[in-house]
Amino acid sequence: STDSPSTDSPSTDSPSTDSPSTDGSDTRERVVILGSGWGAHSFVKSLDATKYKAVIVSPRNFFLFTPMLAGASVGTVDYRSITEPIRSANSDVDYLEATCTEVDEAASKITCRAVVCEGTVCEINEFELKYDKLLVSVGATVNTFGVPGVKENCNFLKQIDDAAKLRKGVGNCFERANYPGLSEEQKEAALTFAVIGAGPTGVEFCGELCDFIEQDVPRYYPHLLKYVRVKLIEASDKVLMAFDDELQKKALQTLSSRYLTIDETRASKPMVEVMLQAGVKEVTSNEIKLSDGQVVPYGLSVWAAGNGPLPLVLDMIKSIPEQSEVQDVARGRLVVDPWLRVKGSPNIWAFGDCSMVEGCPYPATAQVASQQGSFLGRVFSRNYDLSSQVPKVVGPKQGIAQNIAMGTQAEYAKAFQFLNLGILAYLGDGNALAQISVDKSIIKGTGAAGFALWRSVYLSKQVSWRNRVLVALDWAKAKSFGRDITRI
Repeated sequence: STDSPSTDSPSTDSPSTDSPSTDGSDTRERVVILGSGWGAHSFVKSLDATKYKAVIVSPRNFFLFTPMLAGASVGTVDYRSITEPIRSANSDVDYLEATCTEVDEAASKITCRAVVCEGTVCEINEFELKYDKLLVSVGATVNTFGVPGVKENCNFLKQIDDAAKLRKGVGNCFERANYPGLSEEQKEAALTFAVIGAGPTGVEFCGELCDFIEQDVPRYYPHLLKYVRVKLIEASDKVLMAFDDELQKKALQTLSSRYLTIDETRASKPMVEVMLQAGVKEVTSNEIKLSDGQVVPYGLSVWAAGNGPLPLVLDMIKSIPEQSEVQDVARGRLVVDPWLRVKGSPNIWAFGDCSMVEGCPYPATAQVASQQGSFLGRVFSRNYDLSSQVPKVVGPKQGIAQNIAMGTQAEYAKAFQFLNLGILAYLGDGNALAQISVDKSIIKGTGAAGFALWRSVYLSKQVSWRNRVLVALDWAKAKSFGRDITRI
């Protein structure tokens, strides 16, 4: 017998699903949305779904507030506080819990795979779903850049499961270091946390981890504090490259000047060692080998070094000749026009991390994906002819913008324009960086002021009042009672 579920072979029936939620008399166009992240969630919330037969296909039945995964990975906030059921985004949109494995553009259908478990037995079911319009917002996966050992030995921070694994892993490091008979070197190796990649994800995880080490570890493992090391490894010569030089220097200074207090004495070395211009050559089960010959023993490693394309997106690129021609610039992303239509595919739209607007690439951030999703939701809801070169109004004008517009602005949909609202990053110990765009000027915030702005923005950007209340309560609980180190 086995404790893990067994998996049967895929069903060979591959039934076609013509109408997941309505009967055959419904003549509305079917809009299929792939994904449940920032872009898909914003699209669904903005869509007048009474005009379409809309259905979301995603293996994840919830929206995840990804910027707070670092906090969830050490127990500052609970996983459920930063998630919201995707069905609650729009009651007129159906949802299918499945993974899209293939897009057949010629037949206007997708192939999906769903895993159904009963007890310890799981069955893989495949089905096909026809569409009139397909929206691809599947995001991206982790880019390992072909470095040996990364997939096998590193933790990631993209999904809830990653945060849960990290939270258990951090606790496991301290429990391992507490075993009797270990040498000083073995304890230090077990309590060395290596974070590879000094972008927002890596830096924020460092900040949250250091908060946990400084605020909670002394209560449970005071005798192990002197062995703790945090190493932030970055191949370039800068941290947080999306910020300007002044804030980059401030981040480096803040990270490098945090010291632990052990037995009322300040440690001789800072808690975080920032290793710049240190490319990773290989990751083994207990060591990181750098390109300059250094070897870093570790107890837990986190890879936060960039995004890469999903297999579905790569397959779509191969099947569309116009996409293959521009991949020297797109690098594994679907190239779209200013209205987010996939080049070479008239009935497919793409947005978020899996796409690139031709001639105007945007950063792969939640802010971009969210704005693109909202933009498409409005375009789909306002009676535009989406097949024309520039979407044109073909029915009654809807919304304030259409009704007050004059001349050609009233007849045609504007192209997508990204409004950069700024970027934020938490550094730990109540310090954060804020680079906010207001008109043509940039407002910078650091230290406590940046932290106040960081928290207020993250709280206001939660997708429901339920989430706002839960996150605020989690922050209050962590402040009052400490983080829960229970490993369940």
